[in-house]
Amino acid sequence: MLNPVTLRPFQPDDLPLVERLWQLYRHDLSEFRGMLPDDTGQFAPGRLPTYLDDPDSSGYLFHQDTRPVGFAFVSGLAIQPLHISEFFVVRAVRRSGVGRFAARELFARHTGAWEVAFQEENPGAARFWRRVAAEVCPTGYREERRAVPDKPHLPPDTWLLLTTSARPISPR
Repeated sequence: MLNPVTLRPFQPDDLPLVERLWQLYRHDLSEFRGMLPDDTGQFAPGRLPTYLDDPDSSGYLFHQDTRPVGFAFVSGLAIQPLHISEFFVVRAVRRSGVGRFAARELFARHTGAWEVAFQEENPGAARFWRRVAAEVCPTGYREERRAVPDKPHLPPDTWLLLTTSARPISPR
């Protein structure tokens, strides 16, 4: 990681920025989920509006210096398990430690039982989440395959089930 990364909760003024980053995120997922943009060239907002209004969720922006480089939504704040509902890092900083730092920071800020889903068809995400899970939960984690609700045409997601406790976060 070249420059320090910060995470901060979304603010109401962040909505236009989050919507733009969401387009990049949905574009990346289109490779694995077969999504296409609409007639205006934009991807559907999907679950984004529900996260923004849900008291059981929290959104975070990742910044490197002053530049936005990603976001995450954490849900299950009221009743665990916690979920990484969405997680995105812009391509220019992938494999630089930004995502790893951000994920570890989220696990440290919200300790307890977690469930993290990803698609095996996305090999980068599969490697990333298994590595992070092993780091934040050295006693081990479990994996499950679960069908995607209301989408029988998609392959099942892989879910990592782990429990985290508070510990200091190192930049690497």
